[in-house]
Amino acid sequence: MIAVTGAAGFIGSNLARRLAHLGQDLLLVDHPLTTAKPANWVGLDHFEFLDHQRFLDSLGKDRMKPDAIFHLGACSSTTETDWSYLDRNNIGYTRTLWEWCAKHGKPFLYASSAATYGDGDQGFDDRTLPNDLKPLNLYGRSKNDFDAWALRQVEEKRATPPRWAGFKFFNVYGPRESHKGRMASVVYQAYQQVIKTGEVKLFKSTDPAFPNGGQRRDFVFVEDNIEHMIWHWRGKSPSSVYNSGTGKARTFLDLAHAVFAALGRVPSIRFIDMPADLAKQYQNFTQAEMSKINAAGYDRPATTLEEGVKVTIEWLQRQV
Repeated sequence: MIAVTGAAGFIGSNLARRLAHLGQDLLLVDHPLTTAKPANWVGLDHFEFLDHQRFLDSLGKDRMKPDAIFHLGACSSTTETDWSYLDRNNIGYTRTLWEWCAKHGKPFLYASSAATYGDGDQGFDDRTLPNDLKPLNLYGRSKNDFDAWALRQVEEKRATPPRWAGFKFFNVYGPRESHKGRMASVVYQAYQQVIKTGEVKLFKSTDPAFPNGGQRRDFVFVEDNIEHMIWHWRGKSPSSVYNSGTGKARTFLDLAHAVFAALGRVPSIRFIDMPADLAKQYQNFTQAEMSKINAAGYDRPATTLEEGVKVTIEWLQRQV
């Protein structure tokens, strides 16, 4: 049995489907479910469910012994200001799962984040040590702090899972993210805007180095993130922290045009002011350095933005 935390969320629900397709028995773990999230499990059969606290209790009492844990559950809000909440949910909880996997000899794969790179002054290379990074928000700090803790366990020759990896997800988009609201990808939000108003709103640039719509991000299709995780779990790659992106930054204008093309519509784009709470922690450029995971043996080409957007929108249209 494979345990997936955050299994009712965006990346977790897509991972659960892939694992089910591979014939794995699933233990799906999440917070007590909201009304929106169960839709992500439509068509997914034969699984057990536990809320996140009961899962910890079951592990502690040896009532559950999964063969591997994919830990994607976390507070993912980049505007969260309660550090004690983030410390408890994003660091403490993850440590407990790591320590259980180390004790029982089970693989452990977890979600880190590209938010650990902050404004990108230090680049986006997963060989950069966490202590050299400066995240722009507390969410990014929580992910960076756990990466640092994990690497210390290795350096200090403490107990570690036999196979482990942290994945720094970049700007992920794809099916099953409608429950995320404001935190949903730009692809999802652009699609909703076009359907409702016929136009896409993009933020004006706050940096003279980037024109309006010229801000560039590493937009990565969710199935590519899943490929990265499955590849590590099933293979013999070194345990480490890896980027999970495409290695190629694209502009927000590229994304908007891909959405209109997928819908067969003429582009209509309007630029709006960026909210103040986002402007102070906004990344104008992200681009995953993928040479580390490629050197470890991963050689599958990334899904292009145009292809991924097309697949995503076709899926969204089937949900109507």
